[in-house]
This record gives sequence, C-alpha cells and structure tokens, in this order.
Amino acid sequence: MMDWAGGSGWMGLGWIFMVLVWVLIILGVIALVRWLGMSSSDRREAQRKTPLEILQERYARGEIEREEYEQKRRDLEEYR
Repeated sequence: MMDWAGGSGWMGLGWIFMVLVWVLIILGVIALVRWLGMSSSDRREAQRKTPLEILQERYARGEIEREEYEQKRRDLEEYR
C-alpha cells in the first residue's frame, strides 16, 4: 500500500541524511589534518603571546593607528 508521499515516505529523504553524514566526516578529517599539521611549537607560541606582543602585531598589520597603539601600550605597562 502506498502512502500519501508517493510510496517512499521518509525513506526517500534518506539520501539527504547520508550526504550530511559524509559532509561532516569530510569536514572532521580536514580539521584533524590541519590541527595535526600545525607543529607543537606553533601551538605553544600561539598560546604564549603576551598582550604587548599581540598589540605590536596589530600595529604592524595596520589594524590600529599610532595614537591608539601608544595609549594601549602605556595602559599595559601600568598593569605590569
């Protein structure tokens, strides 16, 4: 007996779930490869940056102007 959806019901949508599962698996593998590709020294360096080093990098990239850099640097030195 056929149902109102043409005979297959929810089973006709099974391929969508299978595609989603494969997409999640592929994304997980990509994330794992990227994480494993990062050397342990890179991970440690990323975790050990001081606020002043981060500020200097932002200034070097041009994200902040000189006045803002100087003010934030003075603020950071106050709290040492």
